Amino acid sequence: MRRWLYVSIFLTVLTFAGTLVVVRLGPDLLADPVPVHWDIRGRPDHLVPRDQVLPYLLISPGVMVGMILLTLVLPWLSPKPFDVERFRGTYAYIMGLIVGLLAYVQAVLLLASLKQPPLDPITLLIAGTFLFFALFGNVLGKVRRNFWIGVRTPWTLVSETVWDRTHRVAAWLFLAGGLAGFVAVLAGAPFVWCFVGLMVVALAPVPYSLVLYKRLERQGKLPLPPEAPQEVNVP
Repeated sequence: MRRWLYVSIFLTVLTFAGTLVVVRLGPDLLADPVPVHWDIRGRPDHLVPRDQVLPYLLISPGVMVGMILLTLVLPWLSPKPFDVERFRGTYAYIMGLIVGLLAYVQAVLLLASLKQPPLDPITLLIAGTFLFFALFGNVLGKVRRNFWIGVRTPWTLVSETVWDRTHRVAAWLFLAGGLAGFVAVLAGAPFVWCFVGLMVVALAPVPYSLVLYKRLERQGKLPLPPEAPQEVNVP
């Protein structure tokens, strides 16, 4: 876990430093006003004066700090039957991957803030998001039952079998969908349709877990629930 934690800390410090350097050189580099938000079609819909943009540019680095704190705190918060120790390496990798995505988002945002961006920042942002989903899906099948990461539905949390089979399916969907979306965005596909495809891929494991649970329930292949404690009447 320490390796990915150190990587996360390094990326966070680098992101903070890079942001401050770019803002410090603002009159020479940044547009005025600076775009800080875009609509679903990739068009800027919120512009901020250059001398007021720093708080907006520090949002992603601040979230990165929060993710590092969560990486340290969530193992302690986890109930024993659902702790992250059983997949500690995968947990650390996923948390580091999220920090890496935030660093990438910040880099794209800084690129979009320049007077003349050398590349289309929105295309880079969406393509990078799809690549993140592919990398996440590559290890999703190794995630064990927990309350923080994965397809956490009532049916996966109550059954180890439903959890494992749902996450094997989700892993393939995320990997294939992420790679397909990455290629589609770079090929010029409409952003709206790419987002629709991403939502379908992300949500498909939820109904699958319900259907699988009900099928196993009919077949009697689910563990029996623990008996409820008997009420004690106190005279």
